[in-house]
Amino acid sequence: MNNITVSEGIYYVGVNDRRKNLFENNWPLPKGVSYNSYLIRDRKNLLIDTIETGSNDNYLNNIERLLEGGKLDYLVVNHMEPDHSGLIGQVLAKYPDAKVVGNAQTGKILSHYFNIPEESFHLVKDGDTLELGEHVLSFHLVPWVHWPETMVTYDQKSATLFSCDAFGGFGTLDGGIFDDQNDFEADYKGEMLRYYSNIVGKYSNMVQKALEKLKGIRINMIAPSHGLVWRKDPAKVVGLYDQWSRSIPEEGVVIAFASMYGNTEQMADFIGKELGAKGIPVRIHDVSKTHVSYILQDIWKYKGLILGTCAYNTKMHPMMEHLCNEISLVSPRNKVLSVFGSSTWNGAGVKSLAKYAPEMGMEIKGAPLEIMGGASYEKLCGAASVFIENFMKEYNG
Repeated sequence: MNNITVSEGIYYVGVNDRRKNLFENNWPLPKGVSYNSYLIRDRKNLLIDTIETGSNDNYLNNIERLLEGGKLDYLVVNHMEPDHSGLIGQVLAKYPDAKVVGNAQTGKILSHYFNIPEESFHLVKDGDTLELGEHVLSFHLVPWVHWPETMVTYDQKSATLFSCDAFGGFGTLDGGIFDDQNDFEADYKGEMLRYYSNIVGKYSNMVQKALEKLKGIRINMIAPSHGLVWRKDPAKVVGLYDQWSRSIPEEGVVIAFASMYGNTEQMADFIGKELGAKGIPVRIHDVSKTHVSYILQDIWKYKGLILGTCAYNTKMHPMMEHLCNEISLVSPRNKVLSVFGSSTWNGAGVKSLAKYAPEMGMEIKGAPLEIMGGASYEKLCGAASVFIENFMKEYNG
């Protein structure tokens, strides 16, 4: 088996998972996901994070082969979520003398899952160092990126930041683990944004604090727990995280709609074509067919957001309510929001959608567009034109 060398004395021992359908039993994984784990060989040997239980049967054998008969002295736990910590128990069973390295919050969570003796836990505080020989590691707490115990590990010799979930993304690593071995724009950028918007985005203020904390550290390489290892252009992914966490949107409008019999869908298409004719990039999603994670990805990316719903049991359509709830959970900012919909009796759908706006942390710009009955071309030409004109004033303002 070929060894994957990250830097001198540092080896990649992560794995690809193409079998899991849902990340956190929630987010689709059409391109799979990687669990990145790293082994540092020195006078003292150290493993950084593990992988998810059941994702690969050769993980421990690979570590044993790389150690070449040596022992494992330390296991760093940057984050306790099971996709990183799943094999802690098996690693410690194989290497019972290894000390677990973590912060105080890590220790609390570890106690709920593993019976680790106090003398086997090496407590680190923010900025503490650990000397392995030629490699000296420092540990930096980045709470709520995206759990309270999350930290990152920095190797001073190679200037490598083992960044845990920060700078990570969905998608397996096929053929090469590094950014310069892959087409990031075509194959990984979208999945990285989907990962950020759905998993990390809610804690964007904490991401900004983490970026500020790490500003003074020389970084030649970023090795996250999911996705590409950045050795050629780590500044690129730092810039993307800075942009996304400051909610700097790109020009464009997301139109997401829920329609039972086609009237609201016709409204969505009419609005989209009118905006497109004005040179605005438009993405339209049917909330009943497109998984919410992809809609949230586009909402995070673009400046404008137009939500439409039919009436359903005196409220908005349940799939639109699901989207609104997810928007409220991830908290995208700096969006220009408008709403529209169709109804047969009393406009309940648009009314309930409008009431939900504060829950999403947004304010509706302009009067909602509502059509009673069929969405005929004549109705749309009149009412929708005014709606679009008002939306564009806010969008351009």
